[in-house]
Formats: sequence, C-alpha cells, structure tokens
Amino acid sequence: MTTSPSPAQSKGGDYAIRVVQSMADFSNAEWSTLAGASRDGAAYNPFISHAFLSALEDSGCAVRKTGWLGQHLRLEAPDGALIGALPCYLKSHSQGEYVFDHGWADAFERAGGRYYPKLQATVPFTPATGPRLLVRDGYEPAGVRAALSAGLKAVTEKLGASSAHVTFATQADADALSDAGFLRRTDQQFHFFNDGYGSYDDFLATLASRKRKALKKERREALAGGIEIDRLTGADITERHWDDFFAFYMDTGGRKWGRPYLNRAFYSLVGERMAQDVLLVMARRDGRYIAGAINFIGSDTLYGRHWGCIEDHPYLHFEVCYHQAIDFAIERGLRVVEAGAQGEHKLARGYMPVTTHSAHWISHPGLRNAVADYLQRERREVEHIGEVLAEHGPFRKGQ
Repeated sequence: MTTSPSPAQSKGGDYAIRVVQSMADFSNAEWSTLAGASRDGAAYNPFISHAFLSALEDSGCAVRKTGWLGQHLRLEAPDGALIGALPCYLKSHSQGEYVFDHGWADAFERAGGRYYPKLQATVPFTPATGPRLLVRDGYEPAGVRAALSAGLKAVTEKLGASSAHVTFATQADADALSDAGFLRRTDQQFHFFNDGYGSYDDFLATLASRKRKALKKERREALAGGIEIDRLTGADITERHWDDFFAFYMDTGGRKWGRPYLNRAFYSLVGERMAQDVLLVMARRDGRYIAGAINFIGSDTLYGRHWGCIEDHPYLHFEVCYHQAIDFAIERGLRVVEAGAQGEHKLARGYMPVTTHSAHWISHPGLRNAVADYLQRERREVEHIGEVLAEHGPFRKGQ
C-alpha cells in the first residue's frame, strides 16, 4: 500500500505503508530507533518497547486466538528502512481496552450493522498513555504522524473493518489524528506529580493537616501485624517471585474481571527481557508473600499496573500500590506516577485528575455522526468532573 508522498517528505523521497502480523517482523534494533521505544533514548515508555509488545505475542496473550490479531503498520522509505510504526490489532471483541465502546457496538449491530472486526491501535491490556504514532529519531514528527494516520484509515478500509481506535494516545498523537479526521475522546485517570520532593515527608508537608494525619495513620495500619514490604527490580526478581505474584494476579483478577488477560508465560518473558524496567512491590507476613503489585519504570514515569493478594488486610492495597509507588518515584527522581485506570480513591492519596485521550475513525457515516454527537457531550462532562475533583484534592489551598 503506497501512500501519497506529500505528508511525510522526511529526508526526502516517497514512503509506503506495509502491514505485518507480528512484532517479529520488526527487528529489535530497528524498533529501538523509534522515539520513546528505547531504554537508551529520551522519554522511554516501557510499554512500547519491542520487549513488552513481543512478550504479549510470544506468550499467547495478544494473538489471533485471543481476538488480538496483529496488524502493525510499518512506514517505510523506498529502501525498506523503517521511519515510523503503529502497533495495531484486528479485534473481534472489545475486551482488554479500558476505553469502552460496547455501547457503540451494541447500537450499530441492533441497527443491522457489523461492528466487528475493528482495528485497535494500542498496547493490549494496558491503560497507560504513551506514543502510538511512532516516529524514527531524526525524522520530522508531524509528517510521519500524518502518514501513519492516513495509513490507518486506508488499512481500515482495505480490511473492511468498521472502525479504528487509537487509545491512550499522547496529546501530539491525538492532535495529529484529529487533523486526519478522527473523532476525539477524553477520559480521566489519577496521576501523582513529583514536585521535586526529597522524601515522602516533603510530599506530606504539602497536604492539608487532616489529610496528612490520615495518610500517616493509614500507612501505619497497613503494616500492622508484622507485614513487611520488599521492593524488587532487575536481577533480584526470580521465577519464585513471579510464581507468587501470578497467584495474586489470578486470585484478585479472577474475582474482579472474571478472566484475567495475562498468563504465567508473559511474566517470565518480561522477567527475561526487561526486568530492569520492572518494580515488584511485595508484602510479606510470617515469612511468605501475601500480596503484591507490579509497576513498570520509564525514563521519567512509574506506571502502576496489576495488584493482587491472597490475604485481606486493611489499607494494604493503598500501601502496596500507591504509597510505595510515591516512595520509589521520589527516590528515583521520577516525575510522574501513573496509577492505572479509574479510582477516585486515589485522590486522597495525592493522585490528581488528568485527562487522557483517544481517537476514533468510524467508517459508517450514520454511526460516525451518532458517536460524534455523543463524544461532544462526553468531553464536556469529563472536563467538568475533572474540575470538580481537582477542587477536592488533599493539598493545602494555595499549593
């Protein structure tokens, strides 16, 4: 599929979009030339690394059998050199996405339409903002993003998919997709921002007195009964740790979601390929682990993902998932902690509302118009809720 040369004349010459079904169709070396995808580069995001995306496929978590058929876009120069990419999947359902379109699918199919298959440009099972329109270092970003946006629309039409959805996109990617005619959608998460704190106590000093006392009490009570916390990264993480953590993930995920998306093989591959990007926070009592949370470490952001436990203890979830993440971010000098999807309870613990962005290409004119109307109202509501929540943050007024 050759596209018009005008939008992406980066370094001159035409370019072409090629669709491949596996991350194995990208070498680790060429993928690492994409901005944000390399540990050695600026603004590293572990979820768009070759190691993470290939682990999802190689473990069997994001494959055709589970309804995630790779349709990754390669933007190539005439000599085949990679100048841009878009991780993308042909989906037969809407599970594991965290930007919900079930209502759109139901309405379209009740009206006689066929919503699936659709294209999903995202990191599977991962509600974390990051680049989606990936640009090779040294190339002009606006042109490459425009070419990938146009390419995604063309692939949607060629495959006969109802729609294409780019979720948890950066502001720059969302802007480029809007310029290409995609519909803009917003939602909310809660993030902690490290304002140059030297310690957790420095952070506490910025809170209102009542909130500060409540968090101190909460942290004390979380560790009552002799519970201890281990923070593990890199070579300190063993297969035994993964066994324990997976048991927590399956127990809690099975009760919360019904069917957890990730399997045990995925965690072994992550441990093998990118353990230095992982922070496991594990709670221990009487010599055995009883709870844990997995986080991923970027160049300036700590990304909280899954939590699980096999014993229930008051406030332990907050300690393991949120307070320990703040401790680690301050110690490492990380700028942000992203604590995952949903959860207004995070507000009282220093995580403030942040707008997230997605973009949607709807092929059918009638469905597109209905979704556009809905999204206009939804954006206003998200903005209003964010303003209200920000007013109820734990910080002293004037902070």
